[in-house]
Amino acid sequence: MTAVTDPTTTGPSTPESTVTAPATEQTATTATTATAGTAVCRLDALVPERGVAALLTRADGTTVQVALFRLLDDTVRAVQQLDPYSGAHVISRGIVGTRNGVPTVAGPVYKQVFDLATGRCLDTGGKSPKAGLGDDLTTYPVEVRDGVVHVGPA
Repeated sequence: MTAVTDPTTTGPSTPESTVTAPATEQTATTATTATAGTAVCRLDALVPERGVAALLTRADGTTVQVALFRLLDDTVRAVQQLDPYSGAHVISRGIVGTRNGVPTVAGPVYKQVFDLATGRCLDTGGKSPKAGLGDDLTTYPVEVRDGVVHVGPA
């Protein structure tokens, strides 16, 4: 198991500031909500070109899963974790790449390719999204302040 600590704490983690996840996947935690988004994790906790899932709480109290991707230039992109083609929350496990200089992620199930900046599906792979889901991914604003990644509002 891997423990990921609350990005707003500075000392040793406590049970209240730690989430436990399987060692084979990276997971980020939701911490405090600021007016400019939710502090999710430290930038240095994100491995370049690897996805991480985070759970954000919306203003109405509901939650949404997002996938975070740190790119080679240290920018961070956030998109919905729900793959509209498979119906599974797996986008953070996708393969990061580029198309014509645009950062992309390929869904891990049916390999649709999405623009990480806009969420637009660039290649459907001949498939249609699940009923009730659109072709594209929802994107979320990301800001890195003092080494902490803030996402949202969701």
